[in-house]
Amino acid sequence: MDPRGLDLRRLLIFREVAVAGSLGAAARSLGWTQPAVSQQVRALERELGCPLVLRTSKGVVPTAAGELVLARAQRIAEEVDALRGELAERAAGARSVVRIAAYPSASATLIPRVMAALQDTEPDITTELVEAEPPEAEVALLADEVDLALVFRYPSESATAGGLHWLPLFEERMDLVIGGDHPLAARAAGRDAPPTVADLAEQTWVAGCERCRRHVTEICAAAGYAPTIRHATDDYVLVQNMVAAGLGVAVLPQSALRAFRHPDVVVVAGPSFGRRVCGLVVRDEPVGEATEALVRAFRPVRDRSLEEPADA
Repeated sequence: MDPRGLDLRRLLIFREVAVAGSLGAAARSLGWTQPAVSQQVRALERELGCPLVLRTSKGVVPTAAGELVLARAQRIAEEVDALRGELAERAAGARSVVRIAAYPSASATLIPRVMAALQDTEPDITTELVEAEPPEAEVALLADEVDLALVFRYPSESATAGGLHWLPLFEERMDLVIGGDHPLAARAAGRDAPPTVADLAEQTWVAGCERCRRHVTEICAAAGYAPTIRHATDDYVLVQNMVAAGLGVAVLPQSALRAFRHPDVVVVAGPSFGRRVCGLVVRDEPVGEATEALVRAFRPVRDRSLEEPADA
């Protein structure tokens, strides 16, 4: 075995499995799926050329070789923690930098205002933005590539992720988007009751990522039907272009509609369903002063943003 090819991440995942005593418990702690954790352990066994765990009906136990690897993995984890502490102390004496990962519609609307507000009140803090959808933002946070992840959660989803702490920020309304030439468009501007999700049972839907498609499925199920989702894209500009072309209907958050509003779509307020926006930080690790300042900067900017109409 070439030691230069050893994946240290797999070594630390194996340590989590050995300490937890089961693949399932380790998966929950890491915020992964059990098959993904199992694959990483098997890959490490192939790298080292020997079995590391014995799988039993009650969980897993390290083999003799596994005990040896576990002892070394514990030392490596301690060294990594010590290195983080030393780097944190070094950074404390320098100009503070806070790195944030945020999903695209927030990056296009809310985040620039928050960063500008923080620059005015805390000129010694530098902010850095990485645009990322929530799953990728969580990975970046766990990998210490960012200090704060701005993400969203739908009502049916868990409020926390493995190894991460949830900082609630605000609720964001989701709106229905239909084409301006759609037969139901007139109802949105007229005296009749505006169209609802239940009125769109026969329509084709445009949706985004897997989580967003699941949300569409859930709100349609609550209205009594299974939606036909024919088009999938995370690009809110493309979603509106497709809706304007008569290729389907959609539901979009207000941030996406503030970032871009197609002139040939009609937006119907959807007060009965929305999503919660939050900041994520690494659990059990101290939150830096710069990160705390960034979180505080969200409130006044957010309050002003939510008062503005999405089609302003």
